Amino acid sequence: TLVLELTGVLLHPEWSLATGWRFKKRPGIETLFQQLAPLYEIVIFTSETGMTAFPLIDSVDPHGFISYRLFRDATRYMDGHHVKDISCLNRDPARVVVVDCKKEAFRLQPYNGVALRPWDGNSDDRVLLDLSAFLKTIALNGVEDVRTVLEHYALEDDPLAAFKQRQSRLEQEEQQRLAELSKSNKQNLFFSSLTSRLWPRSKQP
Repeated sequence: TLVLELTGVLLHPEWSLATGWRFKKRPGIETLFQQLAPLYEIVIFTSETGMTAFPLIDSVDPHGFISYRLFRDATRYMDGHHVKDISCLNRDPARVVVVDCKKEAFRLQPYNGVALRPWDGNSDDRVLLDLSAFLKTIALNGVEDVRTVLEHYALEDDPLAAFKQRQSRLEQEEQQRLAELSKSNKQNLFFSSLTSRLWPRSKQP
């Protein structure tokens, strides 16, 4: 199950004198839904009120990828923060990922969460594409307990950047291994060919 916040993760509120408050969709939101819907049950759990969030969810999800919607009244108010207690989802916590831009939002289950930096409305942003790649990797590798992965990234200021760096390093190591293996195979073929020329097989009578 993938639990997503709206504001700061998928949308950015903007105000102008001409239009008042409007919410801008983050680049990559359609790709995120399309790639992850086959792998995760997608839930919007937002600190916004239902009156505000319901039409926003309709606008970002015209194809119905989102399975459930939870609003501010489903959070627990603790020390000035709206906290999302995933135990209310009635889902196995080993298979729940919470994505928010506030660590306080998942303070009750800190190793179920991925904290992103709040989106500032930049149209060149690629975070949702990186998030999609990260969550696909978890799902397709058959991770039995997501907390074992998310705990590893919990101390990172930018967990997605840390994931990309680790992924890039592993790809380089794999390419180096394959190159060395290819070189070794070529050497074996060379010595085999050389041996056959040095000691040709005797002709049958």
